[in-house]
Amino acid sequence: MASIELLSPAGSLEKLKVAYDYGADAAYMGLREFSLRANAENFSDNELEEAKRLKKEKGKKLYGALNIIFKESQLDRLYEMKEDIAKWPFDAFIISDIGLVPFLKKNFPERELHLSTQASCINSESARMYYSLGFKRVILGREASLDDIKRIKDRVPELELEAFAHGAMCMSYSGRCLLSQFLTKRSANQGDCSHTCRWKYRLGYYLEEEEREGEHFPIEEYGDYTTILSSKDLNMVNHIEELERAGLSSLKIEGRMKSIFYVATITRAYRKAIDRDKDMDKYIDAIEDVSHREFTTAFFFPEERAESSNITDKGYDGRRKFLGSIKGEIEPGIFEVDIKNQIKSDDKIDAIGPEVPYLQIKDFRLLNESLEETEKLDHGKKGFIKSRTKLKKGYILTKIAHR
Repeated sequence: MASIELLSPAGSLEKLKVAYDYGADAAYMGLREFSLRANAENFSDNELEEAKRLKKEKGKKLYGALNIIFKESQLDRLYEMKEDIAKWPFDAFIISDIGLVPFLKKNFPERELHLSTQASCINSESARMYYSLGFKRVILGREASLDDIKRIKDRVPELELEAFAHGAMCMSYSGRCLLSQFLTKRSANQGDCSHTCRWKYRLGYYLEEEEREGEHFPIEEYGDYTTILSSKDLNMVNHIEELERAGLSSLKIEGRMKSIFYVATITRAYRKAIDRDKDMDKYIDAIEDVSHREFTTAFFFPEERAESSNITDKGYDGRRKFLGSIKGEIEPGIFEVDIKNQIKSDDKIDAIGPEVPYLQIKDFRLLNESLEETEKLDHGKKGFIKSRTKLKKGYILTKIAHR
């Protein structure tokens, strides 16, 4: 069986490098104007050359997300940007708006077309139709079960299938929710969702539709609120073999707006699981360190959903706090830090790397930009760590999270 592709999020140039370094076969990114994650950093033209270099150096793939539902004015802008888009080293475009197909096939015939999960393709007839339009791959709707995936692959074997294996879930059909637009004037279809599904609501004891008296949608209450729209996070790291047997060509990790700690830890865990690494259990366990909601296998195993709710009232939780990353060694034993959260001299700091589950940093000293000893390093300022622990560029620094 050919190894399944591991596809990781790249919401910025830094995250692209981390995704590649920590084991992704491919990464997906968005251009600022046409990405369904409008609030991700995404990429600008001045980062083009570095992205090209990284992709070539690492021998990886890169997919460009043009997956919003285009307004008329945005189509005009897309046509204007044709030459700029052509400069990016994309192996494929991820789209949900079928109106883009003629434009992309005419102007970028060498690039593959991947159907976004936003198109909610979850049956073989739809999959076959998309293949006939020129799509090489369909990213299935999150509603597809393992049995659905196998049936689709059996009936359209020439089509590549991709599915999300990890990350945040939407209680609506992906990208179709109107709550955000209605309540905050921020459209989920345009990449600006305010995540209103995570808010707390008061609705009474149950939902009942006027013409269906007695048919109740139960609501679990927590104090004086309910969270019927807030989904648990998807986690399929312990079911890699089932996903492979179902016929998937690619496993996708959600999270272009999440931290490099998230991208590194989750990518690394799935890499080890796919490779059946002898130490994979310790890498998989590290998933619990990253900020997340309760986990679920969602729709992959529909028979299990009757036994456990996919709704959660809990917020984000994680065992460790992300502090920053090592930029390089400027002198023997002195390492520059890209500081993301405050680091204190009495913190118990660990480092992780692509092949390092955890490395405790002992007997360290914090140095300010003048290389003078200091009690703390703050985000936005230059700082260094002095230690005999051998740290490498790209290592990520964490500490135990205080609850």
